Amino acid sequence: KTRMEHKVFCTLVITMILGLSLLTQGEDTCNVEPKKRVNCGWPGVTEQECLDKKCCFDTTVPNTPWCFSPEAIETDDVEPGEHCNSNSNST
Repeated sequence: KTRMEHKVFCTLVITMILGLSLLTQGEDTCNVEPKKRVNCGWPGVTEQECLDKKCCFDTTVPNTPWCFSPEAIETDDVEPGEHCNSNSNST
């Protein structure tokens, strides 16, 4: 019984860590300087419509897009934009 409780506890801890890391990742990708924001919406777009498009929504900075593309997450093994061409070299 103790061994099973330990497995359940470990599973819960791992699930919580993964959930928190996803939340943190989302916040980091929406931390885009206002002058670097790329519009992802249209005039009158609602927050929910913006989020449904997997975009970021922030109304706190005037004269900038409120619905904008998230910042790209760069990895060591893929250059920015490389993922778009990943199938072009395969035969």
